[in-house]
Amino acid sequence: MKIIAKLAIAAALAGLLLAPAVYAGRSCEAKKPSAQAVQNGLVLAERTAAALDAEHAKNGTQAVLLARAGQDLSKYGLKWSHLAFAVRQNATVDGKTIPVWHVVHKLNQCGTSTASLYKQGLGEFFLDDPWRFETAWVVPTPEVQAKVQALLADSSKVAALHQRRYSIVSYPWAQKYQQSNQWVIETLALAMDSDALSRERAQAWLQLKGYQPTTLTIGALTRLGGRVSAANVAFDDHPDSKRFSDRIETVTVDSVFVWLQRAGLAGNMSVLRL
Repeated sequence: MKIIAKLAIAAALAGLLLAPAVYAGRSCEAKKPSAQAVQNGLVLAERTAAALDAEHAKNGTQAVLLARAGQDLSKYGLKWSHLAFAVRQNATVDGKTIPVWHVVHKLNQCGTSTASLYKQGLGEFFLDDPWRFETAWVVPTPEVQAKVQALLADSSKVAALHQRRYSIVSYPWAQKYQQSNQWVIETLALAMDSDALSRERAQAWLQLKGYQPTTLTIGALTRLGGRVSAANVAFDDHPDSKRFSDRIETVTVDSVFVWLQRAGLAGNMSVLRL
């Protein structure tokens, strides 16, 4: 087995065995992944690790924002579903301390109304039954990287803005719920503004920096069906004027990547596919 594949697996195990309490737990799945899916996930993890290592060798990159295609969102004009931080940290493999890439992100727990924060390796990150075995990332500026790394290394700050109540379409400028991509950019805001110790303040920073959420067109019958059939879907945090006109604003990976580049906080998007 190649050393990068070993590191991907070791990092995945590290996410389960070595993560501090703030990251505790893991997502559950309704079905076991096939052998082919496991192989594809590990190959994608191996190639992603190699690409990020190349970024580090060339530019000293220590942190990126990493996306995966967990579900098909093409009917909304979206390519990516889930966003995470990926940071280069030390891990012990075969008794040696080696730098590897760890993923820090938020996951909804089995379609329930709550979510938790996780620290995982790339291997585990891509074993979560993705829609496509494809990933994308943007490299933040050195200043943003340094501040993100410092925050993620401080267990007292990682969960500072985490809201366990979860809705997959949570409104970007409310605090009742919080979806996974929303946690990433609010935490990014805290990294950049040390006074953003509340979600309201973090959202104010995002608005000041020009973040614009994605507007989805979701009709009343779809909204009703989603709310009744799924605990992780709620629309009651959206302003009535927008909700009743079928305009649902939420944080998407696609909108975050566009904003980061427009705001001068990160470079162009890189894509890797099997």
